[in-house]
Amino acid sequence: MYTEKKIDKEGVVPIYYQLKTMIKEQVEEGRWKPDDMIPSERELSEKYKISRATVRQAINELVQEGILYRKRGMGTYVAKPKINQGLTKLTSFTSDMQRRGHKPGSKVLHMKVVPPSKKAAEALMLDAEDEVVELFRLRLADDEPMAIEKTFLPLEKVSPLLNDSLENKSLYAELKEKCNLDLVQATQTIEISYPDQTEAQFLGIRENEPVLLIERTTFLENSIPIEYVCSLYRADRYKFTIEMKA
Repeated sequence: MYTEKKIDKEGVVPIYYQLKTMIKEQVEEGRWKPDDMIPSERELSEKYKISRATVRQAINELVQEGILYRKRGMGTYVAKPKINQGLTKLTSFTSDMQRRGHKPGSKVLHMKVVPPSKKAAEALMLDAEDEVVELFRLRLADDEPMAIEKTFLPLEKVSPLLNDSLENKSLYAELKEKCNLDLVQATQTIEISYPDQTEAQFLGIRENEPVLLIERTTFLENSIPIEYVCSLYRADRYKFTIEMKA
């Protein structure tokens, strides 16, 4: 059972941080569930006898961390738990979502043959005259936007993909089935970025809201690169876990 704590106004821990921790604990304990509306700033201010500015600071940080979300003119609500993806194994977005009990989906925004960018050419070890398949997709979990991915694949090795739609399909499964390509390893980087207006619209977030920029190069056996992908993941709905052993 959750035992509600009191604000220690004489302690060394900032008051806003105490309130933030209390709200977070109530969410984690399940007292407030996803999409539940929490008490208003005024109600929290009166309950704990603290300023609304202090309450606002605590709530703002929880919104930034993806634990709460706001509906303009309506209030503040509990966000859905973030989807957790491990970084120790090469898996597809589709299999990750299925393993976690979510319905995966993909909306193909475009698929075309283009000359490779300098970055894609370097990652895929291509010459300037080579061509790539550029696949731009919106990735969904339970019909909610999670990420946008721009994938580059050497045309010479993946041309059979052009004959089929990749809507709501796993690219890795299609590479195996249609192109007889087995992906064995990848290198990946993750950093903070900010979407432009179009990217934010696809993801259903504000333009200035931070996202996770993920770049990955995927290899066949003998270290032959087959995929270069640049993705923007919603930081409020996704987190990554790394398992480390001594």
